[in-house]
Amino acid sequence: MMKYSLILPVLNEQETIGDLYDRVKKTLNGLTGQHEIIFINDGSTDSTSLLLRKLHDKDKTVKVINFSRNFGHQVAVTAGLHYCSGEYVAILDADLQDPPEILPKFFAKLDEGYDTAYAIRKKRKESIVKKIAYNSFYRILRSISNTGIPLDSGDFCVMNRKVVDAINSLPERNRFIRGIRSWVGFKQIGIEYERASRKAGESKYTLRKLFKLAFDGIFSFSYVPLQFMFLLGSIAIALSIIGSLAAIYLRYFTTAYNQVPGFATTIILVMFIGGLQLFSIGIMGEYLRRVYDEIKRRPPYIVHSLLGFTGADRAQDNQSS
Repeated sequence: MMKYSLILPVLNEQETIGDLYDRVKKTLNGLTGQHEIIFINDGSTDSTSLLLRKLHDKDKTVKVINFSRNFGHQVAVTAGLHYCSGEYVAILDADLQDPPEILPKFFAKLDEGYDTAYAIRKKRKESIVKKIAYNSFYRILRSISNTGIPLDSGDFCVMNRKVVDAINSLPERNRFIRGIRSWVGFKQIGIEYERASRKAGESKYTLRKLFKLAFDGIFSFSYVPLQFMFLLGSIAIALSIIGSLAAIYLRYFTTAYNQVPGFATTIILVMFIGGLQLFSIGIMGEYLRRVYDEIKRRPPYIVHSLLGFTGADRAQDNQSS
């Protein structure tokens, strides 16, 4: 039986593939038990596909899932979880910011009885803007989420088969892996480490993709935006009632009514209420968009080709469910 599965989503990583494989292979060879290295090629347009084929030809423990196009990092991780067969499963990014050499420390926690061991980024060697953005996002998400998502934890983790099967059983299309990992529960532990700078190339998480990831985290694991919208609406109604009572009082009980211009106040209130309505519609639209994505029942990804897999019927069933 396969002991270890390593899931590696890649997108245009021709500059890091060689070093990544060497370090991963050396680490896994130091463990007792069979292993598989699963690369998910998320629509790469450089030489990544060719390099992965060469690695598979050289080493049959290397398996490759080639997508028909770019479906996104979280979906690539999902595909790896569908296709892996190991008792212990690790998720690792290809940029080598998360060092493969600490994987044995994580696997040891599963041997101790934990179901999941996730990484906590103690230090990040990134720009100050990104550090502030990530720190803010994790703290906001934790404060509003109905699931206890650990602070400063990414997708880098190891899980046993029980956790992987639980995650694979979830049918949702909008995937936020670190949130789903927390939601399924089981016995979890965080391990601190220092995150390195990117080995080569550029981050594939553009500003647009980071915003999408943040939105998926917030709208998939929190009802606070809807509750906040209700609160703002209640405040607006209360203010309008107070304003109406004030107008009635000034009109009938004082002589100052005709001296109150009111035009600027009216315009400001109209703009405020209009903005509040558009903001509320936008929040509802985000939730409705996710509902629409789910009821379309499209598969989260389409596989163009596979290398090294046999008997993948179970994975295909998971993919189309």
